Amino acid sequence: MSDLRGLYQEVILDHSKRPRNFRALEDADYHAEGYNPLCGDRITIYVKLENDRISDVSFQGSGCAISTSSASLLTETLKGKTLGEAEALFERFHALVTGKGNGDKPGAVPLGKLEVFSGVAEFPVRVKCATLAWHTLRSALAGEAKAVSTE
Repeated sequence: MSDLRGLYQEVILDHSKRPRNFRALEDADYHAEGYNPLCGDRITIYVKLENDRISDVSFQGSGCAISTSSASLLTETLKGKTLGEAEALFERFHALVTGKGNGDKPGAVPLGKLEVFSGVAEFPVRVKCATLAWHTLRSALAGEAKAVSTE
């Protein structure tokens, strides 16, 4: 298990140091800002839709390793997904990091690389770091104007 935990830490650190899709998306259909006052994380999520599918998603901001890597992996995971699939992934991811999930349910959406955040449930204060990008994405897709806060 420690080998797996070490691999998970490597993936998180890699995405933190070299975040994917870290850019403003000039022609975004939706965007929203998020803030985690506890850790100081700030993020803006940009989403481009084609029909009911996320054709592009990116982010900008600054934050801790968990927050940045979560946003990076969110963007990689959600490209090409439908809005329904994105919502299902949000629910599964949230359940994973809060320790409330049953990831083995038949028909459950696979989390793939997002599984690296499974250890976050052991550190409740870090859950807000891991979920900030996801809550901000939800806010963007809902067209909400005010910034998302984890408090």
